[in-house]
Amino acid sequence: MGLATAEYLKATGHRVIGVDLRNAEIIADLSQPDGRQAMANAVAALAPGGVDGVIAAAGITAPLPPAQIVAVNYFGAIASLELLRPLLLQSANPCAVAILSTAALTNYDEPLVDLCLSGDEAKAKARADELDPAVGIGYSSSKQALGRWIRQAAISADWAGSGILVNAVSPGCVLTPMTKALIESDVGRAMLAQETPIALADRSFGTADELAEVIAFLATLRGRYLVGQIVNVDGGTEAIKRPGRF
Repeated sequence: MGLATAEYLKATGHRVIGVDLRNAEIIADLSQPDGRQAMANAVAALAPGGVDGVIAAAGITAPLPPAQIVAVNYFGAIASLELLRPLLLQSANPCAVAILSTAALTNYDEPLVDLCLSGDEAKAKARADELDPAVGIGYSSSKQALGRWIRQAAISADWAGSGILVNAVSPGCVLTPMTKALIESDVGRAMLAQETPIALADRSFGTADELAEVIAFLATLRGRYLVGQIVNVDGGTEAIKRPGRF
């Protein structure tokens, strides 16, 4: 999704500074504090006049260890947003976008979510290490915590109060390299049918290009009235699972 969004933005005339473990303008490991700071320093060097948007799109899932998943999906995402905030403040129309997941609507570990939101990365990773990596609760917990952070931070003085729009996209199951193994297994498809039901009769999974269109929209807003929202791009999953809430 990050790659598709970068290509979409470039095609519409935007300059993009990509951050990844390989094949990007900036090579950095967002699971490590040093890597996060190195990323911020490198972005500042490439864009000394500031940036108009930040998209926290890095994400990993099982079979990687839950502690590593939490380090990237939550702490890496938050650090990316917070460390690049000074560059956003130099823009006339700054926007920040985080990538969540409808997995956050499934089972998650409340103590882990609380530890993430407390900012205690060491304790959060220790708690994550206690979880069964095969179940995927580390992933869903990291996305639940990130969603709560977005809702709380977006309306704060540091973000909305400083003129920065913070919103998020919550994808359903999307055809990407990260989901490939899950989608190709019978067990995985059965789990997805249970956890991420689709309302569209002619569809099963989303595409990265479909997500890119929405992510790019949120990252390039000219209007200044969309704040703290989580846009579900999921084929109807969230509405199916929570029809009485909005």
